[in-house]
Amino acid sequence: MYQKVKVFFSINLYFLIVIFEFNKFYLYLRYFIEFSYLGSNYHGWQIQPNAITIQEVLENSMSKILNYKINLIGCGRTDSGVHSKQMFAHFDVESSINNNFLHKINSFLPKDIAVNRFFAVNIDSHARFDAKSRTYEYYMSNIKNPFELGKTYYYKNDLDIIKMNESAKVLLNYTDFKCFSKSKTDVKTFNCKIFEANWVLLDNCIVFKITANRFLRNMVRAIVGTLIEVGLGRISIKEFESIIIKRDRTLAGFSVPAHGLYLKKIKYDWKEILLNGKEKI
Repeated sequence: MYQKVKVFFSINLYFLIVIFEFNKFYLYLRYFIEFSYLGSNYHGWQIQPNAITIQEVLENSMSKILNYKINLIGCGRTDSGVHSKQMFAHFDVESSINNNFLHKINSFLPKDIAVNRFFAVNIDSHARFDAKSRTYEYYMSNIKNPFELGKTYYYKNDLDIIKMNESAKVLLNYTDFKCFSKSKTDVKTFNCKIFEANWVLLDNCIVFKITANRFLRNMVRAIVGTLIEVGLGRISIKEFESIIIKRDRTLAGFSVPAHGLYLKKIKYDWKEILLNGKEKI
């Protein structure tokens, strides 16, 4: 009899714990925020000791406005000095957020960070893992412009854009980009699926645009630096391809400065993300 009571009690206690944990999980509401920033004054996105970062400033500001400890999970991370025209992060709160939050947070934040939108999402939506692709742009100009200081890479040498574009197409044929990854990076895989890579002329700038499902640390800046070597005639298109195949960072070109790089766009399937199955925001 004792054993039966003990088993009955254990089973019911288990279900009570499960029910409690289930309800606890769904006591929270999840939101996405879309924001942009100039990265010149920050040591990248991710919080780190003894350095000011975008994540730290946003979390501290939001926590004060909402009177609740906010932990942001970003869709990725940008390095020190890199800018973002569109970035997303998710966070959890215990109650819904009023529409005046946008005005309050932007009044509180420094001038080089702006929250553009916020919206409720499904509780299991994830800013990083649910992103389908990321797009970066790198801006260069051979015209010195003091108004573009810290925003565009001033490079005074003439470049062969046609050859640089032909080399950029080669990127779409490969998935392993260890040669463009920062040395001693702790990652499980160097594989990335690149969907688009090309150079375009925009006003007085040449802009490199690249879209992929994910990026390695320092990857875009190393690709641009290596393509510049092609544009200068220092390496051929075949040599560019050989660098990818050999998977050796020392064979690739220099990393261009961070201030010309922008995270431009993050793509999601909004029907999967948004609360109540909405198709767009």
